[in-house]
Amino acid sequence: MPAFILIFAFIFGLIVGSFLNVCIYRIPLKLSIIWPGSACTKCGSKIKWYDNIPVLSWLLLGAKCRGCKVKISIQYPLVELLTAVITSLFVYKLGLSWWTPCVLTVVYCLIISSVIDMQHMIIPDRFSLGLIVFGLAVSFLNPAFFGEPFDKFLSSLWGGCAGFFGMWAVALIGLLIFKREAMGGGDIKLMGAIGALSGWAGVINTLIISSFTGILYFGILILLRKPLDNGTTIPYGPFLAVGLLVNLYYPATSQWFF
Repeated sequence: MPAFILIFAFIFGLIVGSFLNVCIYRIPLKLSIIWPGSACTKCGSKIKWYDNIPVLSWLLLGAKCRGCKVKISIQYPLVELLTAVITSLFVYKLGLSWWTPCVLTVVYCLIISSVIDMQHMIIPDRFSLGLIVFGLAVSFLNPAFFGEPFDKFLSSLWGGCAGFFGMWAVALIGLLIFKREAMGGGDIKLMGAIGALSGWAGVINTLIISSFTGILYFGILILLRKPLDNGTTIPYGPFLAVGLLVNLYYPATSQWFF
């Protein structure tokens, strides 16, 4: 892989990450992600192009708005850097194939939905249900599936059903045992998307990875002495997203489990 392609992928990821920040802020508020242009959420002043350069502008401004001096969240450069790094990794792994833009589309949807889930405890249907449809539509390109295009479509469909109804069963069992909602509807639909994109083997793999990362997250909270009680609610979407990212980078197959 030529170095200039990876450099371009990184810069492209930074630019996309800046747009993802717009989506993360506006979608929960049901605002247009296209118009109007970027503005300070505190004073409303329009952000000039030179103050909207990914990461660099945040550093040069000292993480403050040029107008009102209100602090700009570190989320913005972190999302931009995360998007750039993951974009570069997948371009390096997959090369310039037809499957690469498909995977990057999924990656960007996962980043948006994960941050929204962490902030608002919701996963918008446009991402969870949208990724189910997208997974089925591009199944003929998916290296996780084998056979003719129709065989791949059936594998994607079966994986989506396994993910959706499997997670729904887990949620139902959790409701019966704990007498409270243990799994949100967004998580169930997102698992359906994971199955449509990575198959039933990917569903199992994602459950393992998401459980491990969830336990690790709880461990960090305990080490940081964050207060936890029976009413603590943890967004599960980001952990599912990590599992799907691993599956997309290293496609899971049935051979992993037999």
